[in-house]
Amino acid sequence: MLAKFNLQEFISSFVVLFAIIDVLGSIPIFIRLRSCGKSIHPEKGALVSLFIFLSFLYLGEALLDLFGIDISSFAIAGSLIIFVMAAEMILDIEIFKTAPNTPNDATIVPVAFPLIAGAGALTTLLSIRSQYAFINVLLAILCNTIIVYFVLKLTERISKFLGASTIYVLQKIFGIILLAISVKLFVTNLAILIERN
Repeated sequence: MLAKFNLQEFISSFVVLFAIIDVLGSIPIFIRLRSCGKSIHPEKGALVSLFIFLSFLYLGEALLDLFGIDISSFAIAGSLIIFVMAAEMILDIEIFKTAPNTPNDATIVPVAFPLIAGAGALTTLLSIRSQYAFINVLLAILCNTIIVYFVLKLTERISKFLGASTIYVLQKIFGIILLAISVKLFVTNLAILIERN
């Protein structure tokens, strides 16, 4: 499996997941949750997110087969979701809304799911799985999970260090990257479907 490691594929997978997870962009949400008396446990949040990602990475295709959906079709659907999320980041609009959480512990809901391992990230995971070797996607997941852990642990320090304006600019940059990626995913997988038919 290591023979299929490709640095470019790993970096691409990492950047796509990092952008769609947008853990830096979620820092204001984490701060707000803590200010409202909600507890967030970094280790638990990272592990639960990793479990969700790995489960979907290994079982995602089986679930698709169960419903008779091929990866290219799912990737096209995923590209549309990525497009909408990119539009949210660039235009400062809210299309995907989350229900208010009631438990005191916010680690699993809404932090691990849906903020980190949400529908967009899971869709993206299968989308890039259709493009890149498994090992590269797996390593990208592990590296992103490590970053998620440190961001959750050092939320307040990172916020003070970067500042609100820097975090805002990062959201815009990753939004543009996601927009370009969504177009590439759409065109590539649409071509595959057309060739099959």
